[in-house]
Amino acid sequence: MSTYAIGDIQGCLGPFEALLERIHFNADRDQLVLAGDLVNRGPDSLGTLRLLHDLRDNVLTVLGNHDLHLLAVAHGQARARGKDTLTPILEAEDRHTLLDWLQRQPLLIDLPEFNAVMSHAGMPPLWSLEQAHERAGEITAVLADGERARTFFAHMYGNEPAGWRDDLQGPERWRVITNHFTRMRFVNDAGDLDLGSKGEAEQPPEGYMPWFEHPRRRHVGRRVLFGHWAALGGRASANDVVPLDTGCVWGGRLTALRLEDGQRITCECA
Repeated sequence: MSTYAIGDIQGCLGPFEALLERIHFNADRDQLVLAGDLVNRGPDSLGTLRLLHDLRDNVLTVLGNHDLHLLAVAHGQARARGKDTLTPILEAEDRHTLLDWLQRQPLLIDLPEFNAVMSHAGMPPLWSLEQAHERAGEITAVLADGERARTFFAHMYGNEPAGWRDDLQGPERWRVITNHFTRMRFVNDAGDLDLGSKGEAEQPPEGYMPWFEHPRRRHVGRRVLFGHWAALGGRASANDVVPLDTGCVWGGRLTALRLEDGQRITCECA
């Protein structure tokens, strides 16, 4: 049995299937742990989501910002964007089955057997592991409640508040939690997010730094597995963080990390 952590697929079904073949994936024994952004921008988001749903007994996944965008559009709380490749999902006969499964996925997965934790964008640097679990769990509970889920999606978009406050409530609180887990790249000394930059790690906005370089980052006793930040190229300056997004949808590679031994297996996505 092997467990593979895989970076952002984003609807790139062909490379994903090729990667499964390369790792000799066997549904009778192997497990996949996915870093979110399963869909969007790639050529076959519907096929990707169908395959993952078929493999759901072998799949653990967190939600990424593109997955949440799909759900917001499906709930009628957002409009599709020009570069989206979501229409085949929204028009599919099995869309309700697929979207219901997707909406039940968490923002955070703890893998203590591998000394690892995963979220789409990483671990907010000033949060403890316990705080991260509690706040991610809040969003899971909201998404499981039909009325609150619609409210969540109606207010999900936005960059403010930029930082955490204990007195945040309702949609503002949900938005801050979601932005930390699914959109975070650069933070300032106070831990506030910059959500306007494109993510070039060598050129952070003035006064900001990559979240994993924060001087007071709380080390949570786990390796942090994350996707979202293709510009990192699978490398980070901190030894306890593991970037998995290697830019498949942009013509890069799709990466799998075997958690038992740390071996990386890649598939070209040209």
